[in-house]
Amino acid sequence: MSPVAVVVVTWNSAAVLPAFLAALPDGMAGLDWHLVVADNDSADDTVDLVRTLAPEATVVQTGRNAGYAAGVNAALAAAGDHEAVLICNPDIRMRQGCAKRLVDSLGGGVGIAVPLLYEEGRDTPHHSLRRESSVLRALGEAVIGNRRAGRFPRLSELVTDPDAYRRPTRADWATGALMALSADCLAACGDWDESFFLYSEETEYCLRARDLGYATQLEPTAEAVHLGGDSQVSPRLWTLLTLNRVRLYGRRHGAAATACFRAAVFLREASRAAFGRRASRAAATALLTPGALRATPGP
Repeated sequence: MSPVAVVVVTWNSAAVLPAFLAALPDGMAGLDWHLVVADNDSADDTVDLVRTLAPEATVVQTGRNAGYAAGVNAALAAAGDHEAVLICNPDIRMRQGCAKRLVDSLGGGVGIAVPLLYEEGRDTPHHSLRRESSVLRALGEAVIGNRRAGRFPRLSELVTDPDAYRRPTRADWATGALMALSADCLAACGDWDESFFLYSEETEYCLRARDLGYATQLEPTAEAVHLGGDSQVSPRLWTLLTLNRVRLYGRRHGAAATACFRAAVFLREASRAAFGRRASRAAATALLTPGALRATPGP
């Protein structure tokens, strides 16, 4: 049986890498595994840290800040054949046996397995499961907020039902901080879409996998802590997240539906900007900017 490839994309990740690497042996317990790190031209000590703390790892240097999907593709190309791949953010801390539980849950129609994610310092799981975007869901989130709307499947992408996080639950897509992908799913879906520099690349991949018959499923016995959170405070990152969300919708729907979806997303961001949220003000402005959806420049 081939080992499991642990794929990590880094960019100036020196502050979070030591704890990630320290947690790997427990998180990967019970599996034969190999670490592959794709570094997007870090200006700090990221590469040196990997080579010092994980000397057996394969390090791929892309030579530029190529984006998350490009980093994933570079790492996958260097990883070779594996029974499964774990794609991880460097700010993930896997708990004991997390990876094996994810890998064991693959198959039977499941091509992508995700764990329960916890925010640092919190003992309740993060709402990481999502439904596919729709105009009605975008309007529901704009009018009553995504967490309140999450109680009604037709009105929000966010899955908030506590029962969904207590049992194996399939979703249209899930937060991409940690994902196990089967070899069959990878072969069927191919490369990650590099036109999404950051954000929506995992959404596009999960939806593409679903379209090809490979479901995304939560495995609640697998647990990890995710530090995360930059997009919630950075106007530039939140703008990129918002624009890519609309771009992806446009890839899968016609012009009229996309215009309605863009308007609903704008309503959400404009309403939050009115209450002083700087990130939403930046996103709303970008949504009104001609040509903003044609490209996704990096942060």
